[in-house]
Amino acid sequence: MPEPSISPMRSIIRRVIGALLALLATVLIVYAGRDGYRDSNGDGLSLLDSFYYATVSLSTTGYGDITPVSAVARLINVLIITPLRVLFLIVLVGTTLEVLTERSRQAFRIQKWRSKVRDHVVVVGFGTKGRSAVKTLLGDETVEPNRVVVVDTDQQALDAAAALGLVTVHGSATRSDVLRVAGVQRARAVVVATNRDDSAVLATLTAREMAPKAHIVASVREAENVHLLKQSGANQVVVSSETAGRLLGMATSTPVVVDMVEDLLTPESGLAIAERPVEPSEEGGSPRHLADIVLGVVRDGTLYRVDSAQVDAIEPGDQLLYVKKVTPADQIE
Repeated sequence: MPEPSISPMRSIIRRVIGALLALLATVLIVYAGRDGYRDSNGDGLSLLDSFYYATVSLSTTGYGDITPVSAVARLINVLIITPLRVLFLIVLVGTTLEVLTERSRQAFRIQKWRSKVRDHVVVVGFGTKGRSAVKTLLGDETVEPNRVVVVDTDQQALDAAAALGLVTVHGSATRSDVLRVAGVQRARAVVVATNRDDSAVLATLTAREMAPKAHIVASVREAENVHLLKQSGANQVVVSSETAGRLLGMATSTPVVVDMVEDLLTPESGLAIAERPVEPSEEGGSPRHLADIVLGVVRDGTLYRVDSAQVDAIEPGDQLLYVKKVTPADQIE
């Protein structure tokens, strides 16, 4: 779960400094009132004896060879040294207690989150593709940041995801126990955006086994591996290298077309491809005659292009893929 944290080394240094200050204060107090203490060898307290007494006293060892005998020394022990002893112990065991408390608190928060979360999105890999996928999800405003779970083995990538308010899980998505922590069995969608095709296949296979009803979208670098992803359970496979290659080829002859495609793929500005249900007033009509620019019709889970004969007439329950105006981004012209 996203949470601000302090560096472990910095925390340890602060605690060590606190312990040394408590020890030094005790030494100075004992040495200043050394006439009120009795040493077993009867030669009085030196500075070294003061360090020795402070150490065994604060650590609650207490050998008894040096003891306060005067009323003033005993009063100082009660009012000053005893609180310092408690403070010293708190500083020493504080790190351990903090770790145990934090682990328990984090485990409780994770358990509470896992018991309530439903229909969230699991993103496997937070590299370039994973970040873009999350940006699109959040840009559509259909998914809250705390309902996106990022699974990655790179701690820096997870830190970047946590900074966006996303839930993060450290580990390999090819392992079922890691995906179980991410709650993949209750997720509505899984985005597999790993850097390696073999990892994508294994992650998809594991996710499909744990979440039979989830919609799994996977990215693959090589087109020859598409069938492996689909056989592993991916509903859709995007070939990243070929898609980028097509855009590069188009840019050499029709750069404006590439600009339009990128505009359509950017949900937060300009134009965007969106999906909406058919309105009652549109039923029976042709999708080509609507005010919106309709690209396709989804009927019973099947996508038909707008010029297909099957969708000459819009039916109840159809979904329309259309071009939505988003604009802003400084009022794109």
